[in-house]
Amino acid sequence: MEFDDVVLGRRSIRGYLDKPVPQALIREVLGLALRAPTSYNTQPWNFFVVSGAVLDRIRRGNVERTLAGVPDSREFRTGPDYAGAHRERQIGVAKQLFAAMGIARDDKAGRQDWVLRGFRQFDAPVSIVVTYDRAIYGSDVAPFDCGGVVNALVNAAWSRGLGCVINSQGIMQSPVVRAEAGIPDDQVIQTCVAMGWPDDSFPANAVVSHRRSVDQAAVFVGFDD
Repeated sequence: MEFDDVVLGRRSIRGYLDKPVPQALIREVLGLALRAPTSYNTQPWNFFVVSGAVLDRIRRGNVERTLAGVPDSREFRTGPDYAGAHRERQIGVAKQLFAAMGIARDDKAGRQDWVLRGFRQFDAPVSIVVTYDRAIYGSDVAPFDCGGVVNALVNAAWSRGLGCVINSQGIMQSPVVRAEAGIPDDQVIQTCVAMGWPDDSFPANAVVSHRRSVDQAAVFVGFDD
């Protein structure tokens, strides 16, 4: 695929075929992602690639603990609730997804089921838990670098026919994730990426989120034209 085709064609995939992803293909995708830019070439990231029974236990722990009222234990700062334009964009994509899935505004059961899908990492066959070295915890640079490598990861996957969704709901109960995936204490859990073969019959997979134009997002300074 051409670079433009990957970037412009990629979508967040929330419905997957019940089909395993070969480890060799995941290695290929990760090999491409590892070329992402990184501050001073520090490469703070690590990947815990989870599937099978281990992933099933993480899904179950996420759902059971959350429904039981166990507080969110994600290891990154979430900051204040979104407001203004940020909240409008968040609501906008939610409306697109609910419309695609036929979930009405007053359909509480349907909405809860959708939320639980997120806790289950959308039932993807693979979850890639992205961590960084705790030795540099507290710096905003390491999470920034992780964002760069995750962007490279989802685009590399798309170029190979795989779909992904970046899904912090999947690590809401970080003690479960840490224990089941064998993540040592010297790592900070940043996010996870659900990965698999896209199910083209799943309505939400057709959703393309609205994006701001260059004129809306960029300011050009010092140009003569």
